[in-house]
Amino acid sequence: MSRRTIVALMGAGIMGAPMARNIARAGFAIRAWNRTPEKVKALLNEGVSVCATPFACVADADVVILMLSTGAVCDEVLFGADGTQGVAPVLKRGAVVVVMSSIPVETAQRHAERLKALGCGYVDAPVSGGERGAIEGNLSIMAGGAEGDLARVLPVLSAMGRVTHVGPCGAGQLAKIANQLIVGVTIGAVAEALLLVEKGGGDAEAVHRALQGGFADSTVWRQHGRRMIERNFKPGAYAHVQLKDLDTARDLAASLGLDLRFGALARDLYARMCETGGAALDHSALYLELAEARKTPPNQPHALANMTNGS
Repeated sequence: MSRRTIVALMGAGIMGAPMARNIARAGFAIRAWNRTPEKVKALLNEGVSVCATPFACVADADVVILMLSTGAVCDEVLFGADGTQGVAPVLKRGAVVVVMSSIPVETAQRHAERLKALGCGYVDAPVSGGERGAIEGNLSIMAGGAEGDLARVLPVLSAMGRVTHVGPCGAGQLAKIANQLIVGVTIGAVAEALLLVEKGGGDAEAVHRALQGGFADSTVWRQHGRRMIERNFKPGAYAHVQLKDLDTARDLAASLGLDLRFGALARDLYARMCETGGAALDHSALYLELAEARKTPPNQPHALANMTNGS
């Protein structure tokens, strides 16, 4: 595709807005739509056209990117729900739809089949790297789909990060589920390690530096360990999204006859965190859930209930 390829991006939130900026900086003509219009106004000054409706956003677009919250929301925007019309029937024939949301494998496969019948290609390309990766344009992008479809959208995806073709449609989501399983469990391990250091009278800052470069080092240790030490839980990735992805992992594992012990524990901890007021915090705020669980008496207010997004 040429540099004047028309790109439509639907879902310009924490991740989608910086992704749109990077696509614009790469020289593509890009439009954005978001259900909450105020979140996309700032993009007008950064080379991104803002559309009032999803239909205006996708009109004549060559590449249509979805960065929405769930598979159900992607279904609704593409194909409609409860009597509403989705955008799929008005997509340009030959367009490629790229779903960068984390959704179930079977949902991605169903999308691909329905869009193929309309003459459109499909790539499932979920991402890892969080808000920082989206801002810096170095997301890890796990792409599933036909080689031809991926080749057509590769220049656009490359404006947002490093792309790896992991297999046919659905394989990108499978890779993302594996990623989220590792992230969810590792955040719990990092939180418990820092709690152990702090309760044992150690210097968390010094230990955080000391473990970098060793076997325990990871992006989670560096970035989320830092968040925990600073008590900075402004969301770069929401806890409720992490829970949604761990639910997806659980359901897929059950369908395959697998018992994910660590994943199940992480999932239950995130569920309690979301139930007690932490759903809109960063997923690294699991640290607070683990700290609070040891000292909150039954039927007493949970500390997370008093937290705000800026805490």
